[in-house]
Formats: sequence, structure tokens, C-alpha cells
Amino acid sequence: MLSIYRLPNKIPNEKVVKILHRDYFILFKKVLLFVLLAAIPWIIFEFIISAFPGLIDNFAVSAVILLSASIYYLFIWLLFFFFFIDYYLDVSIITNKRIIDVKQNGFFSRTIAEQRLYRIQDVTSEVKGILPTIFKYGDVHVQTAAEAERFIFREVPNPEAIRNIIIKLSDIDKTEHRGEE
Repeated sequence: MLSIYRLPNKIPNEKVVKILHRDYFILFKKVLLFVLLAAIPWIIFEFIISAFPGLIDNFAVSAVILLSASIYYLFIWLLFFFFFIDYYLDVSIITNKRIIDVKQNGFFSRTIAEQRLYRIQDVTSEVKGILPTIFKYGDVHVQTAAEAERFIFREVPNPEAIRNIIIKLSDIDKTEHRGEE
């Protein structure tokens, strides 16, 4: 994982202001989904036992049921592991000089994008839906003057506060950058 103490292309006097992960509620939803998916074999097993009580006494049928459940749980575990790694390794870092967005794309692919704060033109926070409004998470869109049209920090906690932090730091960096010219 990208260490906060070893920022890529570190700028002199650069300090980390905020480290953003997706909101914990997003992780909670994924865990809840996997708990429900893990309960499905138990429900099917109970249905088979109640509908066909003698079927489970057959060794071959028991072995097939056990093998099928094992394959299903292995698949669910791998899927959960993939979602957790994606959640944990997706990180956005706001420093006093730039924003860095790290996106994990699968197990062996990562995209790191960065933008200087003085190049920021617009920052927008967006909260859509009932659950994001209740749990106060949403997206932050950062429009820059570069080729990349937008930085999007997805499902971050308290997007309005993040927007205000970026705007404040951007204004400070713009005044410092003008002083250097």
C-alpha cells in the first residue's frame, strides 16, 4: 500500500492534511451482503432435509452437497476478499500542495493520479439518496485545468467538509503560487 510517509514525488514542505477512504457504511453494506449470501446454503440445506429426509443419508449425495457448499463458500470468500482489498486500497490524500487519488483496479493494477491545488477550478460535493443523506457520505468532484477532466472521490464521509478543506487549501496554494511567479 502507498505509505503516507512516502508520498510519490514529494514536494518540499508538503504535509498531509486529510486521508480519505470510502465511508464505513459502504463496507458495512458489503459485509451484510456477504452474510446474507453465506446464509443461502444453510437455507437450501434445511429445505432439502425437510423435503427429502432420507436423501441426506446417501453418502454420494452428502459428498456432492458438501463439495457444492465448499465451492460456493470459497467463491463467496474470494469475492469478499476482493471487495475488501478494493475498499482498503482505494485512498485519496489531500496535502497542503496537491491531491492524490489512488484507485485499486483488481489485485494487480493500481492507478495513481495527482493534481496541484493551484490548478483546481471548481470543487463540488454531491449527496444523492436517502442512505447517503442519513449517514452523511457522498462524492466530491474536483475540476482542474489539466487534461483529466475531473477527480472524483467516491462515497467519502462528510463531503461538504472535504469540499471546504480543498477550496481553502486551493486558495492558499494559489496565493503562494502567485507569489513565486
